[in-house]
Amino acid sequence: MIASLFRKSTPFNYTVLIVIVAVFYLLFQFSGSAKGNDAIGIVEKVFLFSLVFSSLFILNFIVKKNGMSRDNSYAILFYFLFVLFFPYAFDNFNLMVSNFLVLLALRRLISLQSLKAPKEKIFDASLWIFLAAIFHFWSILFIALVFISILFHVSRDFRNWILPFIAFIAAIVLFFLFAFIFDETRIAFVMSNIPIDVSIDYFTDTKQNLALSIFAPVVVYYLVVTLMTLSSRPLILQSSYKKVISAFFIGLAVFIISPHKSNEVLMYTFAPLAIMASTIVETTSSELKRELMVGLTAVLAIVSFFMQL
Repeated sequence: MIASLFRKSTPFNYTVLIVIVAVFYLLFQFSGSAKGNDAIGIVEKVFLFSLVFSSLFILNFIVKKNGMSRDNSYAILFYFLFVLFFPYAFDNFNLMVSNFLVLLALRRLISLQSLKAPKEKIFDASLWIFLAAIFHFWSILFIALVFISILFHVSRDFRNWILPFIAFIAAIVLFFLFAFIFDETRIAFVMSNIPIDVSIDYFTDTKQNLALSIFAPVVVYYLVVTLMTLSSRPLILQSSYKKVISAFFIGLAVFIISPHKSNEVLMYTFAPLAIMASTIVETTSSELKRELMVGLTAVLAIVSFFMQL
């Protein structure tokens, strides 16, 4: 039922998804949000709501523009379902902004396969990643994906290897300019997030532990199937899928080493995982298997969502 509904990209599908996102976001804001209902709190909630939608449509653009989707809505559906596993991501301003900037970088890096304006794409992606690090420092690890993309497509031009360093200088200048003019506390915030912490004893209650335990098998399933079927993907898209897989492992590394750890930091893995899951579902010939994969993921996500409110 669910898989059939989102099998095609239509205005109706998008409308349904928008309503579902709005309903669950409002449910969280009324039941679990720690933000106030004063003017500043409301503005921040509206801004975060817009970031959720913006992230969904950037992901949709990535899969459609680069031929990684057969004109369906599975990718954005899965992305939203993965967010539901850890609903407090809706309340994390810095993480949401950082993840959004990483998505902008991912959009540029995957499109690098077209070899159109590669230098602009490399610089843009690098700049987005360094700006993302201002909001969550260890998202800076995604700069590795820039060099992986250069290696795949445009490694012969040495100037491409220099561009990320130029973007780093630009990001540093912009950061300190913003900090000195608007918010000097941002410097201390970034510094506090630099230490590496690989401990995973951050759980405040058994609900967080259970949510992570439910999410882990879902991740393992979609990742293993993707790795096993990678060689069967069209040759022209294999570098894109390799970048998606690399992005997933980088996102996992960000989660593992980040200080002030929480389940929500896994958000960096949601977009790559959604792309992998959507590809598996759309290439599955059995209608029953498609419904089981989408339906079971949806049920587990919704159970995790309500369990943590």
